[in-house]
Amino acid sequence: MATATTAAIPARPAPSEDALPSTRRIVAFLAMVFGMFMAILDIQIVSASLTEIQAGLSASSDEISWVQTSYLIAEVVMIPLSGFLARLLSTRVLFAVSAAGFTLASALCATATSIEQMIVYRAIQGFIGGGMIPSVFAAAFTIFPPSRRAVVSPMIGLVATLAPTIGPTVGGYISHAMSWHWLFLINVVPGVFVTIAAWTLIDFDRPERDLLSKFDWWGLIGMAAFLGSLEYVLEEGPRNDWMQDETVLVFSIVLAIGAIVFFYRVFTQEEPIVDLRAFTNVNFAFGSVFSFTMGIGLYGLTYLYPLFLGQIRGYDSLMIGEALFVSGLAMFITAPLAGFLSTRMDLRAMMMVGFLGFAAGTWQLTHLTADWDFYELLLPQILRGMSLMLCMVPINNLALGTLPHDRLKNASGLFNLTRNLGGAVGLAVINTVLIRRNDFHYGRLAEHVTWANPEAVKKLDDMTRNFQSHGLDGPTAALSKLSGMVAQQATLMSFIDVFYLLTVLFASLAVFAMLMRKPPAAAGGGGGH
Repeated sequence: MATATTAAIPARPAPSEDALPSTRRIVAFLAMVFGMFMAILDIQIVSASLTEIQAGLSASSDEISWVQTSYLIAEVVMIPLSGFLARLLSTRVLFAVSAAGFTLASALCATATSIEQMIVYRAIQGFIGGGMIPSVFAAAFTIFPPSRRAVVSPMIGLVATLAPTIGPTVGGYISHAMSWHWLFLINVVPGVFVTIAAWTLIDFDRPERDLLSKFDWWGLIGMAAFLGSLEYVLEEGPRNDWMQDETVLVFSIVLAIGAIVFFYRVFTQEEPIVDLRAFTNVNFAFGSVFSFTMGIGLYGLTYLYPLFLGQIRGYDSLMIGEALFVSGLAMFITAPLAGFLSTRMDLRAMMMVGFLGFAAGTWQLTHLTADWDFYELLLPQILRGMSLMLCMVPINNLALGTLPHDRLKNASGLFNLTRNLGGAVGLAVINTVLIRRNDFHYGRLAEHVTWANPEAVKKLDDMTRNFQSHGLDGPTAALSKLSGMVAQQATLMSFIDVFYLLTVLFASLAVFAMLMRKPPAAAGGGGGH
């Protein structure tokens, strides 16, 4: 990769060990953190309320999934681009414009009258909102001394993990108490305040306008084609049998071409659209792999819990939200503990504890039954929430704590991207496993539910008599009920298979945690997305 040119305006010096940022900068940083919270929350806030939005927009079941997909595709393109834009425009301009655009797009989403309008507005919302997220991590390193990062790191880590976790809960309450329009309108007033605070208070850096003449448009086109198509293929592939679907096949080809163009430009341009040199740092490389895997756990379980409660337990959006608040509460309580431990124990050991705790939680879920409710899910949710925080702080401290300040803007974008891609890949794998294993288990169970099985015949006869006693068509109702029981059991077994895979994955990560190098005692990082 070509060496980047020196900025025309010298970078601000790194904060000293004991220097405290001014009140102005602290308030500006808190406003940025809140803006990041809004952007991350909006990924999942609609997940428990898609049925209400579908009814309101008269959308089909295939179309409604694009309310989330369009947001994710647009956001995943902006996140790595934000590092270059922050250098070109300055953190102040990028964040303020992103906050203003996100607020406006949120208002537009609430006014959508068709699914087509909603998809366009959500894409705009995701793209512009993606500019806020990585800026917070670079700002944390710019304005806070290393001695204060034990406080700042858990704060950002909490926001980054709490927002997607409580998204279904918040969305369920809002859509039930008011209407789905308020899922987006709640962003407007806070968004205005965040925009004003960002524009008037942020003074962390200065723009490097000379970068505009070196902007790599072909690199941007290649990156958009690569990441956007990748997100689409991962989202739509599992439900459309991957390459058997013509559209998925076309986007796979676009993905391959975009990847070739993107990586060629990255390694040949003087100022590439994304600087990959951060991966030469061993800790950042390993930390990005761990961040990718944490994305699988974070977004995977945020998807699996509501799916189980909706499909098996028949919960509506409000009931799902009430059942899932525990993980968020556990994260909130564990955040200060994670900050305390990060200054008093080997971060690699702390990370191992987090991985093993996560594996313990998913192992408990391998005993899932159709009767599991709030209390059965309580301990797995607590283990998940605590473990995410115990993993998040050390992963980010180890990955970002040893990078030079001039690489932080690009590195924070890449680091956030790995978590998003981990979530996308994880959901694609999870959906594929659920579909394939459900078919497998249904076939195996159906082999035993035949007229040659005395127990199956007895069960069918008992149900037939029961339905007939209620004046129903006994044989037909009994067969339908028995088929539903087999389908439900097959679905449960496919869920258990996924939880086995997650258990093995996170238990394995605990072994690899010690491969990272221990950073200097003062080094620290931010959270992730």
